[in-house]
Amino acid sequence: MNTRSLRSILFLGLSLGFLSAFAQKDSRKKSTNVSEAVRLVEAEANFTEGEKYFLLEDYSKALLYFLKASELNPRSAATFFKLAEVLAKGKGEDDLKNAAINIEQAIKLDKKNPFYYLSAVGIYNGQGEFSKSAATLETLLKEVPGMEEQLYELAAIYMFDKRDADALRTYERAESVFGINETSSLQKQRIFLEQGKTDDAIAEGERLIKAFPDEERYVLALAELLAQNKQRNAAIETVEKYLIENPESINAKMQLVGFYRDNGEEEKSKTLVLKIFADKNVQAANKIVMLGALQSDLAQRKQLKQPVEDLEKFVVELFHQLSGQYPDDGNLHMVGGDIFLTIDQPEMAKNEFSKAVRFGVSSFDAWQNLLYLETEMNQLDSVITHADATLEYFPNQAMVFYFKGFAHLRKREYNYAVNSLEQAKKLSGSNPGLLIELNTWLGDAYQALKLYEKSSKAYDEVLLASPDNDIVLNNYSYYLALRKADLEKAEKMSSQLVKVHPANASYLDTHAWVLYAREKYREAKKYIEKAIQAGDASATLYEHYGDILFKLGEVDDAVVQWKKAKLLDQKNEAIEKKIANRKIL
Repeated sequence: MNTRSLRSILFLGLSLGFLSAFAQKDSRKKSTNVSEAVRLVEAEANFTEGEKYFLLEDYSKALLYFLKASELNPRSAATFFKLAEVLAKGKGEDDLKNAAINIEQAIKLDKKNPFYYLSAVGIYNGQGEFSKSAATLETLLKEVPGMEEQLYELAAIYMFDKRDADALRTYERAESVFGINETSSLQKQRIFLEQGKTDDAIAEGERLIKAFPDEERYVLALAELLAQNKQRNAAIETVEKYLIENPESINAKMQLVGFYRDNGEEEKSKTLVLKIFADKNVQAANKIVMLGALQSDLAQRKQLKQPVEDLEKFVVELFHQLSGQYPDDGNLHMVGGDIFLTIDQPEMAKNEFSKAVRFGVSSFDAWQNLLYLETEMNQLDSVITHADATLEYFPNQAMVFYFKGFAHLRKREYNYAVNSLEQAKKLSGSNPGLLIELNTWLGDAYQALKLYEKSSKAYDEVLLASPDNDIVLNNYSYYLALRKADLEKAEKMSSQLVKVHPANASYLDTHAWVLYAREKYREAKKYIEKAIQAGDASATLYEHYGDILFKLGEVDDAVVQWKKAKLLDQKNEAIEKKIANRKIL
């Protein structure tokens, strides 16, 4: 390489070195700016990923990305807000605490964003930190213009925090912005009533009416408040005054009917009711509601054993009047059923509930009452038919299967009975009284089907829940005696029974028959004689007495008792054979 070339290269190298050194000195500031920009771009990318997973409700991944974004850009209020949102959804012990730390940082970085304050309030409320919630809302109202709507939430928080004075002051601040309104007035009334300041509560109601004189709800609410606080005359006066200016108000008339009745002004109440019922402009539904209220009052007075003859007559007359006007109204017939139940006319009640369901009443009570009344009247086929109809609308109601199963049991349709009763049992949940009845009937049904293991299991479930259950102690011990199974247990149960009921003929007979099955004939004779002496002896008792006497070798006396049994049960061929053969076959 020649000297000229070397110098050229050397010059070039020196020039490049100089330029490089100059560039480094000049770009230190620029490189800092570039790295900052890259970091902010990376922070934004992590924030965007976090937002994506937040929307997908994958909060654990969202949290990781928001944490990375906050490390890259610790001046981002939005990132700390999102961290708070994610943590607030967590169920960990410290999640709300950490959410509070992050939202406080967001507010510190941006004091003008209302969403941050509202998020903080939600977090503090979740922690039960109502004082912090209130302080945060106060700061929001100071820092961010146009947030006066939050005064209502602030007042509610003061109420939660038992700071009634601050709540009242805040509702008044709200009224200074929005004027008198329902929300603030009703909440102030509530506070006054809780403080025992009835006069202030009434005055607040009057202020609301003065601001909105045509609003019926406020007038009726004030009247109700007066009535509840032993100012019934003032309540009546308030409603009467309103009706002078608003004579078509059916709600006011209905309320006044109740006030008159509660005030002992029966004639005024009846007169107004008759006017309402005669008014063709009053909807049927309103008249039915009023009739229902009268029925409830009648039921309450009957329960308190107060004189009800006049009211009963009046209510029945009103019902017949309405049923003539609205014969196809199922709701009216529902009320009619309740009326006739109240006045102890079950046949009429049943007819009305039947009409109610026929005309489309969707209330389960109507069907249940119908099934109950038909069961009481032993109309078993109707019970089964209506139970099937009820199940089309209410397939998961235990009581429907209860009535249906009982009807089949009474009809000795044991397989059908078991199906319904087992279904009722599945649906009865933790209703102990219902389970006892169902297991009692299942024990009887399985016994009839000769499914003895299932029968015993059902009876045992009853006795586990109700050890002194007379019916099961009697039936269980008697059936064990018939089967000659577990006779020691049978004797223990029947002994328990006659000890508690020493004069009950049926229980004495059961115990005698258990003793007979155990071949304790002399003891059995003693108890069967007590059973017969108790009076109204049945054919079964005389037959059992004859069987016991036969086992004791007293054949002539046995035949005498069998003949008595035959007189009471003419079609019993088994007794006839015993008499003819003078022995048990």
